[in-house]
Amino acid sequence: MITNRPRVLVFVVAYEAESTLQVVLDRIPGSMFERFDAEVLVIDDSSSDRTFEVGVSSAAASSRPITVFFNRTNQGYGGNQKLGYQYALRNGFDFVVLLHGDGQYAPESIPDLLDPLVSGAADAVFGSRMLTRGAARQGGMPLYKFVGNKILTRLQNALLQSNLSEFHSGFRAYRVSALGRLPFQFNTNNFHFDTEIIIQLMLAGCRIAEVSIPTYYGDEICRVNGMLYAKNVMVATLISRLHRLNLLYDRKFDIERSGNTHYALKLGYDSSHTAALGAVPPGARVMDIGCGPGSFDRLLVEKGCIVSGADQFLPGDQSFFKDFVVWNEQVPLEISSRDYDYVLLLDIIEHLKHPEAFLDRLRRSLGSLDGRPKIIVTTGNVVFLIVRLQALLGNFNYGKQGILDLTHTRLYTFGTLRKLFEQCGFVVEEVRGIPAPFPAALGLNAFSRFLVRVNRLLIRLSRGLFSYQIFMRVAPTPTVDALLEDSMAGSITKGNEARRGQQEEHLRRPAVRSASETPV
Repeated sequence: MITNRPRVLVFVVAYEAESTLQVVLDRIPGSMFERFDAEVLVIDDSSSDRTFEVGVSSAAASSRPITVFFNRTNQGYGGNQKLGYQYALRNGFDFVVLLHGDGQYAPESIPDLLDPLVSGAADAVFGSRMLTRGAARQGGMPLYKFVGNKILTRLQNALLQSNLSEFHSGFRAYRVSALGRLPFQFNTNNFHFDTEIIIQLMLAGCRIAEVSIPTYYGDEICRVNGMLYAKNVMVATLISRLHRLNLLYDRKFDIERSGNTHYALKLGYDSSHTAALGAVPPGARVMDIGCGPGSFDRLLVEKGCIVSGADQFLPGDQSFFKDFVVWNEQVPLEISSRDYDYVLLLDIIEHLKHPEAFLDRLRRSLGSLDGRPKIIVTTGNVVFLIVRLQALLGNFNYGKQGILDLTHTRLYTFGTLRKLFEQCGFVVEEVRGIPAPFPAALGLNAFSRFLVRVNRLLIRLSRGLFSYQIFMRVAPTPTVDALLEDSMAGSITKGNEARRGQQEEHLRRPAVRSASETPV
């Protein structure tokens, strides 16, 4: 027995498929079982006809490995898929192919779906009826379904910034390890499961390929309510988009990408990053606290700045840092005002559990007597209009990023941020409202730039209501200890000056002669 062949599960979802299931199973190419260590799994979703019996008799009469399950309770189209994918994960398959038991999709095309997976070019492959122009209509797709498919796919591509030819084919193949990264168990049990798992693949950064498949519409019964399906698809797509914009949170779309990721830089428009970059002059000595991988610091170095960094994780590339300190909130950070012109706290203050203690330690460490270094601070504005509207509607959803980031421990307004710094002994020198990062959500284009300009105008009307983020430049005032040390040092200096002055005065006075020396 050959054991190094890829393991493939051909998963057949079946419901009321008594008249078609046998033919579908017979049409699975024999080459599949020569090329792969393949198994067929049929799950009858509690059919009222003889679908299960047909499957069992087919398995008994076939030399191919065919397993047949029966759901005692109907799980729905999406719920049935969850069972098949869990079976593939549990049994260590490399790839799984989704096939419908009603004969709508051609089993002969299974090898075409598997080729990009086997070559390593994709993590998911969708059979598309739209790749070949005119093929869908020639294959009998009703006009209303064709038009609906095109409209939905175009809208979804626009919202998800994708470029698929079709979102609505149920003929698919997946890399099982990719499925293992997706929380598909939280997806719907209904027909728009297919849309939700596509979105999850995109959020996970998985590679998606499409192959052209033939279209066939026969006398099979369509069990999909077209209008309800279209509504559910669009709602799921919109929710995923709002989740990515950090305006809503949905657990099914909470997916970690592989690799070490960090907030993307917001450049090319009015943002917290462009404001901070503009606030630091060329040649400045900078300490960036909470610098992450250092993407922003590279830009400072390009300006001629000398940059030191501090973060809880080592960046992959430290070559552009003058110094780097492994730091977290519990570790004292010893920096001196003599060493830096600017200290950056970019989107970090909201992550601290004890920001007052952190700022107290920072001010003591700096020991500043002249208001240096300047400190650049950015954070989210929790009373931004969208957050207020969500609260009005009963939503206060935390997400992966944004103002209500799951990792934020403190939330600030303009007033509370100012109060925090002033009570910790800093002088607020500049306050600015930052517009929402529309280009990050919609792409850097004319429309998103227009929205930023409109947002900037609205900030002039109400900074607290329309600012997405807060920008502040603050300066440390001397601590009492620093003033005492300076007073002590000043007294010594002043004393020395007084003594030197007395000596100089004494030297300038003419010598007084005694009486015996006075001439007669």
